[in-house]
Amino acid sequence: MTPRIAIIGAGLTGLTCAAGLSNAGLSPVVFDKGRGVGGRLATRRTENGFQFDHGAQYLSAKSHEFAAFLKERATAGAAAVWDTGSGQDHYVGVPGMRSLAQSLIAGFEVQSAVEVSSVRMAGAAVEVTTRDAVARFDHVVLTVPAPQVSRLIGDAHALSERIAGVTMTPNLTLMAGFATPVAASFTTARDPEADLAWIARDDSKSGRGEHACWVAQASLDWSLAHLELSKEDIASRMLPLLCDRIGALPEDVSYLAGHRWRYAQTSHPLGQAFLRDDTGRLRIGGDWCLGARAEQAWQSGHAIAEDLLDAL
Repeated sequence: MTPRIAIIGAGLTGLTCAAGLSNAGLSPVVFDKGRGVGGRLATRRTENGFQFDHGAQYLSAKSHEFAAFLKERATAGAAAVWDTGSGQDHYVGVPGMRSLAQSLIAGFEVQSAVEVSSVRMAGAAVEVTTRDAVARFDHVVLTVPAPQVSRLIGDAHALSERIAGVTMTPNLTLMAGFATPVAASFTTARDPEADLAWIARDDSKSGRGEHACWVAQASLDWSLAHLELSKEDIASRMLPLLCDRIGALPEDVSYLAGHRWRYAQTSHPLGQAFLRDDTGRLRIGGDWCLGARAEQAWQSGHAIAEDLLDAL
């Protein structure tokens, strides 16, 4: 009998794992509380034609394996190299970062807008509870942020105790669309010590429209100091900082929004690609296992899929 496998989380780790299992002939089911897949591979499109990659700005590779993965996505038309003048290959999804995640979905089911409230052992099975149903699976993979794992499996679970030292930090993001082009002297700017640690002209990426779209990400200190503001207040406070850097006027903004990534970065990772419980039926992983880069999310998902296939 084909094992029933659930994957909680449709970010890069979860989808990479699901794709690996699907390629081996299995049929995992992926659950995600969001309306779309991708996690921080996120793209927002507006009714008036603006588009923003308000999560991960690009993907780059340090390993040959991930470099090959990115080149495969580019060959398939889901990614392209973004020329930022850095001399490095920075890949972006086409026409948006979410396209990278969507390109992985083949041969398995994704249930979006479904929030899992608990994951519990039930005899020889793993019980997954959502608002509308309780389902049993032979194996479950959790790829949610580390601080959310214990909420699903319980603080007393051995895996919760093993990841207690993992630390994740927030990031506040601004999306600003301008009615006219902005004559900034740069495409991207990075300064970890500034209030705006990263600024990017999103419309300079491949496959984007003609509208002037800018994304700014706040520093850790600024994000921590303003974390609990409303998204509207976040945007209104970040906008003058952005306009000052790019030489624009706040009154020229046609679209403005803020976003709160509560678990954006990993300051203290687990130190290994994933964890498996004593039953061999529950695995947890994510970028927080190895670091904060998209490549590390991919490595975690790939390792989980290989381990699960070996067990089966």
